[in-house]
Amino acid sequence: MTKIDDVARLAGVSTATVSRALRGLPTVSAATRRRVLAAAEQLQYAVSPNASRLAGGKTGTVAIVVPRITRWFFGTVVESVEDFLDQNGYDLLLYNLGGREQTRQRVLRTASLHKRVDAIILVATPLRPADVTALTKLALPGVTISSGSGVPGWPCVRIDDVAAARTATRHLLDLGHTRIAHISGDPDDELAFTTHLDRRHGYQEELRADGIPTDPSLDVESQFTIDGGIRATAELLARGEPPTAIFAACDEMAMGAMTALRDAGLRVPQDVSVIGIDDHDLAGVLGLSTVAQPAAEQGLLAARILLDPLGVRTADPYPGLVPPTGDADGDSPTPPVILPTRLVVRESTAPPRAH
Repeated sequence: MTKIDDVARLAGVSTATVSRALRGLPTVSAATRRRVLAAAEQLQYAVSPNASRLAGGKTGTVAIVVPRITRWFFGTVVESVEDFLDQNGYDLLLYNLGGREQTRQRVLRTASLHKRVDAIILVATPLRPADVTALTKLALPGVTISSGSGVPGWPCVRIDDVAAARTATRHLLDLGHTRIAHISGDPDDELAFTTHLDRRHGYQEELRADGIPTDPSLDVESQFTIDGGIRATAELLARGEPPTAIFAACDEMAMGAMTALRDAGLRVPQDVSVIGIDDHDLAGVLGLSTVAQPAAEQGLLAARILLDPLGVRTADPYPGLVPPTGDADGDSPTPPVILPTRLVVRESTAPPRAH
């Protein structure tokens, strides 16, 4: 296999000059470049993209940080990002925090990312001031996805979680439900995950818009999982008269709610309607009404935005929704890119029996 040293010997220059010449840098004279190109062609030397990047101080790698890779939304985003980066010659380095605060601090505040990646994607990862300071010092381009704290100068791709929750609650209200329960995220989560706060806010806003006071007995907190939905619904039923409908903050919780209702001898939707947010891969199979969010598209668009400052021009996967990149110093806030959601009505929601 021909090496760069062979090309350098044949052209009578250093390996550094060969590297610069093959990358088209202006510091190489036209005559020397022609000599290097002729030697490379004669020896059938193929430039390694990785080697070329390393010679230019680049790693060819993008980091993505997610709270829990096992959750549907995070897994879908990661797969979408990885596929897009791979198509454009970049590798993906995954940091799965596993819901642990200690891991988050180690990844964001130590040298874990230093000189290992060219850019960073943070998915639904709330940040403390020390985290923002550490990330800013890295001086790397980055993008955030979903709710969480922002980094100055970094674009954000997300949905409007408040609006999505209002859409789900409005669907139940329009069916005639007034006793609507809400099962949501755990505020004691180590990572201080914030999506559930926005969705609870949207639920409460929509009830108030119809003149319905919020009832604390109809609001139960648990984890964003099927088991979390089961536990929350069981607790809800143990509090007394069951609601006529349940709005779950995510589809996995909604699936757990459907399981708990069935185990309690209640039918969905005849006795209790259930709706979630996501449009999980299993939502259609289970007949779950939901507010669909474009999870894969959020990852795709974030990856596309991220490659732009790295000098990679790609087709816009979501035309018209690419934000301005902000100023180089990060002094001006970058407007978020908010992707649309849509109501998907299936068999799990219906008017209450009184209607």
